[in-house]
Amino acid sequence: MKLSNREKAVALLNAIETGNQEAINYVNPQKYTQHNLAVADGLAGFGELLQALPKGSAKVNVVRAFQDGDFVFTHTDYNFFGPKVGFDIFRFEDGKIVEHWDNLDVKADKPNPSGRTQLDGTTEIVDIDKTEENKALVADFVNTVLVNAEYDKLSQFIDGDNYLQHNTAIADGLSGLGQAIEAMTKQGISMEYYKNHKVLGEGNFVLTISEGTFAGKATSYYDLFRVENGKIVEHWDVMESILPKEQWKNTNGKFGNF
Repeated sequence: MKLSNREKAVALLNAIETGNQEAINYVNPQKYTQHNLAVADGLAGFGELLQALPKGSAKVNVVRAFQDGDFVFTHTDYNFFGPKVGFDIFRFEDGKIVEHWDNLDVKADKPNPSGRTQLDGTTEIVDIDKTEENKALVADFVNTVLVNAEYDKLSQFIDGDNYLQHNTAIADGLSGLGQAIEAMTKQGISMEYYKNHKVLGEGNFVLTISEGTFAGKATSYYDLFRVENGKIVEHWDVMESILPKEQWKNTNGKFGNF
């Protein structure tokens, strides 16, 4: 039975836990570009990473998986050198994985102020016919509000307090977002988005990959949005500090080829 690219990507991630050797066949061994800067390039780098894991420690639960053209992106609950939450992106050519990007962060040990976790919430993909429309809406939101900091335009994209938030430190609604921004400003913590590198989506879910700084540190932002009736109604994210260049194990860049 022929597997979809989505199924192949999920199988490869599950193989981190199960050790299923079959899944490695879904990767093109001659052409596998790695953008996780802590991992060496190619299949050899992936193998080294797996060998470094304490035996039997890895756990993988893919909570959400989406497909957009040649790209598959996933939202996963990991035990990977400790509890983590991660987004992975795989690019396929001729049914084989040829490129990988990701963002990982430590899994929070308690829910956010609204009682939500980094992974719970809706998983159902609907509105496939609105994929491009939803991607355009989210791209506009990221560029207008996050990159250009035009916070007065938030209500154009988000319907008041009908907004579910999974960020570990922020409560639901526009009010929760406003309070978080105010609290960070008081503490002198800046969150800046410089550039949106990529927008991927399937139906009501859209993932954006952006570059910026958080508290002065170079940061990669992966934001997953759920759209309903032309408004953003739910948000998950993973922020990851970008390794200093002298620590990179490959030269492909965190956002390379986007």
